[in-house]
Amino acid sequence: MATTPLGDGYWMAGSDGGIFAFNVPFLGSTGGLKLNQPVVSIIASPLGAGYWLVAADGGVFNFGVPLLGSTGDLKLNKPIVGAAATPTGQGYWLVASDGGIFAFDAPFRGSMGDRKLNKPVTGMVRFGDGYLMVGEDGGIFNFSSGAFAGSLGANPPPRPVVSVAALY
Repeated sequence: MATTPLGDGYWMAGSDGGIFAFNVPFLGSTGGLKLNQPVVSIIASPLGAGYWLVAADGGVFNFGVPLLGSTGDLKLNKPIVGAAATPTGQGYWLVASDGGIFAFDAPFRGSMGDRKLNKPVTGMVRFGDGYLMVGEDGGIFNFSSGAFAGSLGANPPPRPVVSVAALY
């Protein structure tokens, strides 16, 4: 799910890229296409202009916003599990389950792709001038100038963390 910048509507995406629009314009979908991998994330433009759909192979589909790049034609070590737009909406980041970051017209702030993780990364959100990643064990990885507010990594929950959300 992705909300508008003002919080007055939202889009929901199915794994086939089908879009459900609630109090926002329907700008298109991949629901009728045969995708190589399922859609795993939807990112609303912070400017309210549209949204990007992101598939597990890093394929990015743009609706009402420019396509800035994708990893759909690369062989990834691990699948893409999340994405976030820059504060200006003129770029975005993709994160793989190994913590690898792919930056498209967005500043690269760092990654966990070269480190051994206790559990896979399951999502990311924009945070300040960068991003946060969350692991399945509740571990938070802060790649921004924003203050670190805590993590569950040292005291994991009984069930896997599957997503993360932020207020803007």
